Order: sequence, then structure tokens, then C-alpha cells
Amino acid sequence: MQRERLGSRLGFILLSAGCAIGVGNVWKFPWMVGQYGGGAFVLFYVIFLLILGLPIMTMEFAVGRASQKSPVRAYQVLEKPGSRWHIHGYLAVIGNYLLMMFYTTVCGWMLHYFYLTAAGRFVGATTEQVGAAFGEMLSRPGVMAGCMIAVVVIGFLINSFGLQGGLERVTKVMMIALLAIMVVLAVNSIMTEGSGEGLRFYLIPDLGRMQECGIANVIVAAMNQAFFTLSLGIGAMAIFGSYIGKGRALMGEAVNVAVLDTFVAFTAGLIIFPACFAFNVSPDSGPNLIFVTLPNIFNHMAGGRLWGSLFFVFMAFAAFSTVLAVFENIMSCCMDLTGWSRKKTAAINIVLMILLSMPCVLGFNVWSGFQPFGPGSNVLDLEDFLVSNLWLPLGSLVYLLFCTSRYGWGWKNFQNEANDGGGIKVRDGIRFYVSYILPLIVLVIFVLGIKDKFFA
Repeated sequence: MQRERLGSRLGFILLSAGCAIGVGNVWKFPWMVGQYGGGAFVLFYVIFLLILGLPIMTMEFAVGRASQKSPVRAYQVLEKPGSRWHIHGYLAVIGNYLLMMFYTTVCGWMLHYFYLTAAGRFVGATTEQVGAAFGEMLSRPGVMAGCMIAVVVIGFLINSFGLQGGLERVTKVMMIALLAIMVVLAVNSIMTEGSGEGLRFYLIPDLGRMQECGIANVIVAAMNQAFFTLSLGIGAMAIFGSYIGKGRALMGEAVNVAVLDTFVAFTAGLIIFPACFAFNVSPDSGPNLIFVTLPNIFNHMAGGRLWGSLFFVFMAFAAFSTVLAVFENIMSCCMDLTGWSRKKTAAINIVLMILLSMPCVLGFNVWSGFQPFGPGSNVLDLEDFLVSNLWLPLGSLVYLLFCTSRYGWGWKNFQNEANDGGGIKVRDGIRFYVSYILPLIVLVIFVLGIKDKFFA
């Protein structure tokens, strides 16, 4: 069967960026910028994005394009006879399922809050009532399961219509709308009376705050955020590499994806910090920011119902772009393994994904007694840990070693593939760095993630 192709370069960039852009860009990056010294953190983040994220993303793209296969079969095409690199292909598929086992639930939250906001449920509500709405949603497995099932069915249904006719067409519209909505929200937030203090907090480097946190802690935090923001290591980028031609060198395409991802994260801060400071509200981290702090701000804002609805549309698009991209990876791997049609693959995975996602839904209510990391933890925390702290760093390490080691695909093969086409080239000058130094950095990130989870 002939390999499907994306219809345009723009489609490839937007799909890859959509996979990288997620809810973490919105609720984690802005808070970290404020926590670790404003503009100085952004500078470190961009540096680490360049030296960590770009090489690994380029390698994923190259493995996909050279093999013309999904991650589960890519190694088998490129590896030397008798090698065992292809084992990671199967682990990558598991990683994609693990990611969606909780991400579909989080995406469902965005849909539910869009409904609540658009329907005017928060109009006239007190701060306490707005805050209680999130806990009420978590306590209702029927509501959460319904939203999760809607995400799964819609996602696989879109992908069942084909690469160009389903995934690419929908993602293009959704990503362009996402970027437009973000700009509108940012302009509105900046123009709000009293927003200036929030802009200064966000954009001006605060050396005092950096020293309070510790320069080393700021650097480590920026490194971690830069690494995890692109969702590298589970083949999520490799799949899109397999759908493109040889017209463009891959390092330049990785730069475009990273720029879009950073733009979304940075613009999220322009939405959040001016609004928080204008209404004298502390910008919390995590779900509280999205589901408690911001709804309360919109509730006190002129036209807040409209702005709140737009915000949750944007959040739903950010989450859904990742869902569609990872669903495509899952479907492509299944089709490569079984020979099933797209429609059969989608139908079977709808049932499978709903069943696999139920533990996360139930972990907040029926199964709340299961606390894998101690009091307050739940199933989502366990699934997120497995993906973020194990699958992503270790998978990235495998891609690094495969593309640089003579026992794998090898440097020259990777370089030739990455440099095929016009644009930024992979130079020999970085070979030592990506072969020896970058793997050590990824190992450090892995060890620090384990340490912070169990020995903090």
C-alpha cells in the first residue's frame, strides 16, 4: 500500500506544532516564568530549546522520513540485521497509549468548561462557587466519562477520513483559529486597566527572584521545560516525518515547530499575567490556574462570558491538536502491524481508548482511594509520571543513540537524510555534542525527574 502524504508543508508544520502544543504550555510555562525570574527564565528556556529539543526533534523527523513507516516499524527498516533497536518501536506505541489514557480526560475538562462558561453558569457566581465547580466536576464520573468519550470518538472519527481529508484539513483550521484566538485574548488582557504590573512581572528579568530560587534551580527548571514541551521520545514527531517528501532539510522544519510552540507558551503568559495582576489575583500553577483563577477573573471582567468562552475554546483546541496528532500515531502503528483499514483501526481504537481512559476518570472519584504517590495523588499522576519521567527521556535517549552510534543507523545516514532538501543543515561540528554530551544531559534530566518524585 502506498504511503499517504501530507498535502502541504504548512500542514506538516501545523500538525507537528499541534502535537507539541498542549495544556502544559498554558498552565505551566507562564507560572514557571513568573516563579523563576521572568525574562531571564525565558532566555534560558530558549537556549535549552535550541540545544536540547531541536537535535532530537530533527532525529525523530529523519527516522520517520527515511523509513517511510510508523514508529513501530521504522527501526526495522533502518537498523542493521540482528539489532534490537526495534524493541523501542513497540515501547513508543505503548507510550502513545499511556499519554492518551489521561490526556483525553484533560481535553474533556476543557470541553466541559467551555460549555459551563458559554452557558453562563459562572455569571453572578461567587468566588467560592466558581472554585467549587472544578471539584464538583471531578466528583461526577458520568460527566467526566461523557466528555472523555466525546473527545475519543470525535478524534478517531476525524482521523478515519484520511491524512489529508481528515487530520490535516481539521488541524489546519483549528491551529490557525487557536493562534488567532490567542492574539485576541492577549491584546484584550494587555489593554485591561492595571495590566502593566503583570507585564513587568512577566517580561522584565528579576535577578532578585532568581537568586532566591537559586541560579542552578532556574537553569534546571528551564532545561526541564524545554525538554518536555516538545513531547519527544515516543515517535510523536517521527510519524509526521514519514508523511513528507524530501523538499526541505529537517533541522529548519524543527526550528519552525519550536518557534510556534514557544509562541503559544509565551502568548499564554501575555493572557494570564496582565489579567491576574489587573484583578489582584495570584497566578496559581496547575489546574487551579485554568479552572479556578481564570474563571473568577473572567467573571469580573467586562464581557467576561465572551472572553472566558474564547479562552476555553483556545484551551480545547490546544488539547485537541495533541489528541489528533497522537491518535494518528496510534492508528498508523496499528495499521502497520495489522494491515487493517483506517476505518477499522479507528473503530477498534475508539473502544480500546475509552476502556483505557476510564481509570483516569475514576481515579478522581470512585477510585480516589488509590493514591500511588501518597495522599493527594491519583491515577492521572501515575500515568503522567510514566510518560513524562520514563518514556519521554528514555525514548529520546534511544533516538539519540540510534542516530549517532555505528551500532544503530549511524551519524552519516542520519545527516544525509536530515540535510536532504533546502534549508538549515546539520553540520559535522555538532556531532561530538549530540553523540556524547546531549545523551548525558538527557540522562541527567531522567535522574532528576526520578529524584524529584521519590526523594524530594
